[in-house]
Amino acid sequence: MTAGAAVRVFAGDCSVVFDGADRQEHRGHVVVVVKPDDTVLVHDAKGYQPVAWLTRASEVWVTNDGELDLRAKDGDQTLLVKSHQLHLTGTYPTSTAGTPAGRCPDCGGALVRTRRAVTCLDCERHHGIPTDAVVHGGRCDCGLPRMRVERGAPLDLCIDRDCESLDSAVVDRFDRAWDCPECGDDLRVLRRGGLLAGCDSYPDCDTGFSFPAGTVVGTCECGLPVFETASGRRCLDSTCDRDWTEGNGVEAETGP
Repeated sequence: MTAGAAVRVFAGDCSVVFDGADRQEHRGHVVVVVKPDDTVLVHDAKGYQPVAWLTRASEVWVTNDGELDLRAKDGDQTLLVKSHQLHLTGTYPTSTAGTPAGRCPDCGGALVRTRRAVTCLDCERHHGIPTDAVVHGGRCDCGLPRMRVERGAPLDLCIDRDCESLDSAVVDRFDRAWDCPECGDDLRVLRRGGLLAGCDSYPDCDTGFSFPAGTVVGTCECGLPVFETASGRRCLDSTCDRDWTEGNGVEAETGP
């Protein structure tokens, strides 16, 4: 969901029928929520669990001419809601909810960090960031938050890639830092879908390795760098079968 998306809310005495693996029918004073991604939720007075729902329905039809007639469908599942008496109906702004990350330099609105982005709640400003990035209290000269990302080394960057490029920072630090284990040519830092360390002799040599999230802590017996990652120590070559325990092919901490 983005800034400007809307949620539709209905409250009233309704009959609710869900048809799926089995048929369930309810009637009561309920609140019906239709989210921007066409998820439909029907809540009664108890607990957090809806009495009926359909997640990201493929089709949703809503008629509201004083009485609610809602039909939602996804594959062989259907959800029907018909009101007997409506107490409330309305459309309200909604957005992604995330961790507060400061103020927007464009409009002064709140910036929030979600798993993959920093977005403004009041305007269209949106910055995709790596899922492992730590958005800290620092501020760039442009007014946006800064983030810490580990790609071979800890890198402190603006969240706006047009302001400070993650790819450029990794290139500056690690381009041509290692040799290709197949042909001995330089490994270049490349963007091909993801960030790669790929052989400079491509296409004659198509050796390439996905650049992991972590910091370089030594050198493997195969000659490639060893990374400390969230899941443990590993070679740049994820298929390498060396033992990364201390004293088995891992040298003291080094860096290009």
